[in-house]
Amino acid sequence: MEIYLVGGAVRDRLLGQEARERDWVVVGATPEELKRRGFRPVGRDFPVFLHPDTGEEYALARTERKTGPGYTGFSFHAAPDVTLEEDLRRRDLTINAMAEDAAGNLIDPFDGRGDLDQGLLRHVSPAFAEDPVRILRVARFAARFARWGFRVAHGTNALMRRMVAAGEVDALVPERVWKELERALGEDRPARFFEVLRGCGALAVLFPEIDALFGVPQPERHHGEVDTGAHALLVLEAAARLSPDTAVRFAALVHDLGKGATPAAEWPAHHGHEERGVALVNALCDRFRVPNAHRNLAVMAARWHGRCHRALELRPATVLETLEALDAFRRPERFEGFLLACAADARGRAGRADDGYPQADYLRACRAAAAAVPVAPLAQRGLKGPRLGEALRAARLEAIRAVERPAAGPAKGDADAR
Repeated sequence: MEIYLVGGAVRDRLLGQEARERDWVVVGATPEELKRRGFRPVGRDFPVFLHPDTGEEYALARTERKTGPGYTGFSFHAAPDVTLEEDLRRRDLTINAMAEDAAGNLIDPFDGRGDLDQGLLRHVSPAFAEDPVRILRVARFAARFARWGFRVAHGTNALMRRMVAAGEVDALVPERVWKELERALGEDRPARFFEVLRGCGALAVLFPEIDALFGVPQPERHHGEVDTGAHALLVLEAAARLSPDTAVRFAALVHDLGKGATPAAEWPAHHGHEERGVALVNALCDRFRVPNAHRNLAVMAARWHGRCHRALELRPATVLETLEALDAFRRPERFEGFLLACAADARGRAGRADDGYPQADYLRACRAAAAAVPVAPLAQRGLKGPRLGEALRAARLEAIRAVERPAAGPAKGDADAR
């Protein structure tokens, strides 16, 4: 029995990065032998075991055979005669198909080390085409390794395009798509995920609401990038610089979906895109069963980002109405996420990446002042029910009136929404 460290841990070490997790392949063993050594079986479809001391995953070397459509249509063969190279051959990318033996020697039958040095995401074998999840994984690795300038190999992109044309992507289940999307949103350069998907045609199949943004113009005086799809990716990158929270990043990405549904006769204006966007965000979230925390923040960003941009122009009563609509008093953490998504929108424009966003500071100050209004003195006056609510709202309005408005910066307004 021989044990090898495989996959991401080997790749990350060669990149000088700390491994996120370690996976092992066992060659020349049977399930019964691993059980006798105290390993606990956890794999339902193929033999995977947890180490009795470290809890790390150890999988018997195996081969795969395509038996049906989608990423679940496989049969597996795991036996003592399966070699390490055969196991590595079934993996997606060459940079994930390397191994180390117990002495730390690199085993690299498909030149993953060379592709690491060249910054290349290249498929191991034609078997790549048998699993559509690999398209999402390639896009996610492009987002993770964008800082090093990694690119998708031409042959791999061509293979991915053929997979999309063959309908393989249509077989992906919603939960798996969301899992890969959420992981991609957490990477250093999440916009690369969508660029790669668009480059192979998968974006139009999986996320048509996002794909529809490309080619839709916006007013150049406010959007130097003009193209709405380009703007969406700039906003996502701005959000990634502002927050590691994938809910904030998701909200930033989809805040302008309504512009993709603007009638062409109205371009480059986008009147009413906020409400159109709410319906599209909800449809996307329904399709992929997006968690409520992500959905709720995304809907808020789609519906209210224009008003946030105009915060310095609003009457105090409208400010209070907005805070209430955003449930800012009961959910301050989500309100902060909303402000970050709106700040990302303001900065996600050509030449505006470093702009200030005084609107957010003003709304934070208004919320803090209104939230500080004490309820006890009002209750001591004998006010109850609706009368207490009216008195509290009046007091909060006075507190907001006392908040000093900062000077409007270059992010003032959102003229394309008017």
